[in-house]
Amino acid sequence: MENRRVPQEGQNKYSKLAGNTLIFAISSFSSKLLTLIVQPFLTYAMRDVESMGISKLLSQCANLLIPFVSMGMSNAIIRFGLDRGNSKKQVFTNGLLTILLGYGILLLFWPLLRQVPGVQGYEIFLCVYVLTSCLRTLCTQFIRSREMNRLVGVDGVLCTFATLMFYVLYLVVLKLGAEGYLLAIICGDVTSSLFLFFTGKLWQYIDFSYINRALWKEMLRFSLPMIPAQISFWIINASDMFFVNAMCGGIQGRSGAEWSGLLSTGYFLPTILSTLGTIFYDAWQLSAVTEEQDRGRFFTTVFRSYSSVMFCCAAGILWLCRPVMLVMKSSYFDAWQFVPYLTLAAVFTCFTQFMNSIYVVYKRSTHSLYTMLAGAVANCILNYLGILWFGPVGVTYASFLSMALVFVLRAIDSRKMMDLRLEPMHVLVNVVFLVIEAGITLAEVPWYGLWTGLLCAVVILYNFKGVWAMGRVILPRLLGRRAAPFVAFLDRYFFEKK
Repeated sequence: MENRRVPQEGQNKYSKLAGNTLIFAISSFSSKLLTLIVQPFLTYAMRDVESMGISKLLSQCANLLIPFVSMGMSNAIIRFGLDRGNSKKQVFTNGLLTILLGYGILLLFWPLLRQVPGVQGYEIFLCVYVLTSCLRTLCTQFIRSREMNRLVGVDGVLCTFATLMFYVLYLVVLKLGAEGYLLAIICGDVTSSLFLFFTGKLWQYIDFSYINRALWKEMLRFSLPMIPAQISFWIINASDMFFVNAMCGGIQGRSGAEWSGLLSTGYFLPTILSTLGTIFYDAWQLSAVTEEQDRGRFFTTVFRSYSSVMFCCAAGILWLCRPVMLVMKSSYFDAWQFVPYLTLAAVFTCFTQFMNSIYVVYKRSTHSLYTMLAGAVANCILNYLGILWFGPVGVTYASFLSMALVFVLRAIDSRKMMDLRLEPMHVLVNVVFLVIEAGITLAEVPWYGLWTGLLCAVVILYNFKGVWAMGRVILPRLLGRRAAPFVAFLDRYFFEKK
């Protein structure tokens, strides 16, 4: 995956990355489909926009607690599990023990948890949500560390189907509202954890008499800085709803919870982009850690193709965001105005994930902390100013700028660890195109669909070479020998043409 032919001896690592990406894509395809189906479904199943806002706020509260309870161990499980010198049993046992201890500490703070505004009446759901999410993440990360990628794929389909059925049961049949939303996610996580526990024979890796304290300390030393890093990431991506809920009550006759509901609906399309990035990152982590030769060139080549794909997808989302939002219940249509800059923020979220893989490879988790903390502080300031100056949509500008700041800091910092060439002009030109497209969409200029469509075409043409560099590796995995004539034709045009 680069702008010239990859030597034959270097094809294996790109082919392996493509193969793992396809496996995770198959497992996540149903999740993406669920994202497309469930968000419109929720707008009809929830009683009103305010109920949607409450559900999403509770979900984000759980996401804030998860790093504390897991102590960031999900990152250590895959990193130390992939190291050939470590015992898999010790890694899994250490991870499970860490989560159980973290959950015990959470229960000690139960009285304090009950005082959090908006949580009253949902404390039990919230605590169970946190535990089941941590356990599912532990199981999936450990299975990945054993490189049982097909099992991960099957689990993704199963979890998606189970969650969808639980949504129908709790929201449509029993009409439980916010409680039903949380219960559906909890039951989906439990289903996934049990499936992985038994099919992956994870009980064989649990032995509390087999704890390696030296390894545990090393894992904690790696994972603990991830807690504030994950909290900072949460601040950038989720605090928007809390700012909107607190500051936007009364604007256009809507309550703060209603604006939070609209904002959460606005994440509908950007979340699809984030899901694509997560699919790739799940596969990329394995290659980033295990491929040790010529890492700088490998990372540079992959980022160029990956960024090209992300920019093209973002351009398409910006073009189609208003028509697609028509599938929502009419009272949710105004959520379209949050989509453009949340999409740009999603692009840079994917890029910062990619850059984080460098810190994972070299076990520099403190660098992840510093960069994310800078973004979180900037986000809080920009959220406040953005709402004052632009209203609720101002938080989307804040998210975009904050994630862009984190990416720039990591791009500069990464040069100290490896010879990574990110081609800043390529990134900048694409960002300019996307900002113009977002501006035209938000301004609702006459024939905006035509102008944004033309800009989308320009972005695709500008990035097609990078996209094809990825496609030429993936197509043979999909089509086998039948792809050879097509691949050869485009290779001659793009890579041999002077």
